[in-house]
Amino acid sequence: MKKCWIGAVLLMMIVFSNGLSEKAATEIRATWLWNPWELVSDEAGTLAFLENKNVNKVYVQVDRDIPVKVYRGFIEKASAKGIKVYALDGAPGWVAKKGYSSQDQLMAWLKTYQSGSSALQKFTGIHLDVEPYLYSGWSTNQKATILAYQNLLVKAKASANSLALPLEADMPFWFDEVSYNNTLGRGLLAEWVIANTSSVTIMAYRDTAPFIIDLVKNEVNFAAKYGKSTVVGVETAPTDEGDAISFFEEGEAYMNSQLAEVQAHYAGIPGYGGIAIHYVDSWKTMAP
Repeated sequence: MKKCWIGAVLLMMIVFSNGLSEKAATEIRATWLWNPWELVSDEAGTLAFLENKNVNKVYVQVDRDIPVKVYRGFIEKASAKGIKVYALDGAPGWVAKKGYSSQDQLMAWLKTYQSGSSALQKFTGIHLDVEPYLYSGWSTNQKATILAYQNLLVKAKASANSLALPLEADMPFWFDEVSYNNTLGRGLLAEWVIANTSSVTIMAYRDTAPFIIDLVKNEVNFAAKYGKSTVVGVETAPTDEGDAISFFEEGEAYMNSQLAEVQAHYAGIPGYGGIAIHYVDSWKTMAP
């Protein structure tokens, strides 16, 4: 058994360093592009980076100040390379009383964008990063803020369905320790979010494989229960939250070795969908 495990890890390390195997190619390897102005200043360089890193899914921030033709041109080129592009947006303030207006603006923009784009120019889905725990209401009235967040996702799911797009969300690993008891029912917030979206990306921001594997096990099980998938997200940016959070200090080779272990552990397990690396800008500048 030990030899099989070591062999699996070595295979995944080869996949990460030299390209995707046929099996691994079916798994998600995603990243976040928070600065879409990079598509204006260096579209070719951005595409080359994504292709070089074997990314097959990218969450791209929607900025309504960027000309629509920029998004259309990028998505068309990315589609030709087998890279799916999801519309990324969200902020903690979206759970405020008037926060729905921001979400409504996103959905209205997407409706117009999608209707005027060719098949190869369209977004493949919607990816929300709201992080309600960063909103002031999380500490002053957590119960109400949790309900506001759930209602936001219910509304977003309805909008996504009207656009015939899947809805995804970023979620911290510790939502499996947060309970809710309100008009939507009762249970664990992590399970509810997984049940009410197409997929979640777990912000499992730690820098060792055993830690990451343990952090996401409940979410993977929840996803399997509902026929969904979870994507395991890791951090590459510098942080003041502690040495165990980001791969920034250790560099990319070490990160790839740890991610290979994570993939080897969860390979073939229902509920596991792949890896996401946060994020393009910091990934570009991390040590080899």
